[in-house]
Amino acid sequence: MTTTFAPRLKPRRASVKHKKAIAIFLAPFAALFAAFYLLPIGWAIGQSLLVVERDGTFGKPVEVFGGLTQYILVFQNEAFWASVGRVALFGVVQVPVMLGFALVLALLLDSPLVKGKKFFRLAFFVPYAVPGVIAAIMWGYLYSPNLSPFAAFTSGFDLLAPETVLWSIANVVTWVYVGYNMLIIYSALLALPTEIFEAARLDGANQLQIALSIKIPLVMPAIVLTAIFSIIGTLQLLAEPQVFRSFTSSVSSTFTPNIAVYTTSAVPNVSLAAAMSVVLAIATFVMSFVFLKFTQRKGDQ
Repeated sequence: MTTTFAPRLKPRRASVKHKKAIAIFLAPFAALFAAFYLLPIGWAIGQSLLVVERDGTFGKPVEVFGGLTQYILVFQNEAFWASVGRVALFGVVQVPVMLGFALVLALLLDSPLVKGKKFFRLAFFVPYAVPGVIAAIMWGYLYSPNLSPFAAFTSGFDLLAPETVLWSIANVVTWVYVGYNMLIIYSALLALPTEIFEAARLDGANQLQIALSIKIPLVMPAIVLTAIFSIIGTLQLLAEPQVFRSFTSSVSSTFTPNIAVYTTSAVPNVSLAAAMSVVLAIATFVMSFVFLKFTQRKGDQ
């Protein structure tokens, strides 16, 4: 008995048509991405490897290659790492509170029992339309004992004291970004098939049970996305504490990592500031990656 084998056919690779048109449409993005993202990163890394040397006390400063000297100084900088710890504490408290509010507001908007959804959706989102600097100035006046219309409260409880100013800033950030995160979660809720909720109601589930058992698990990817955005934003905290420096001395020149970088570059010590920026970027990437992997593992379980 003879056996015949059919020749194996290699799968044909799909050909990409209109390559020139694709390149033309991608060219503006690629140029802007390289100019405003890749080149600044490359410049910062290159600058962080330089040190300044002088010929004598009053000699002309010259930048020379210094290897990892600036990074050693960064890891020896206690004020910088204290600022990292401060924003880490800020994020551990502020991010869950903000996302909790955003989730509750999104669930309320998605509830069939709520009327006037368009008005409330706009009202919740309006604070995000206010620039962060303007929001910080507005809240700074509200917190200031001498300027606040609530002087009876702010004079007895100093919201700009060293013990409370971090959480006063957290309140500003929460007020601004709750609506933004709410809109992301609410968009995910609108994408869910309504048949699931109808079947749950036929089984006797109320709105609270549907929200806890069906809606929240299904929009968990959107919640994770907002959490990653919030972690990145926390480590980039700059505008609000920088504005608060004009209202109180509790916010120092190294209150957050970004303020420390800005202050160091103004000395000027651009190479050390660049090294701080690189370390901060790596820390942001690691924290976001670890959080994403952790949530993915919990989801698989």
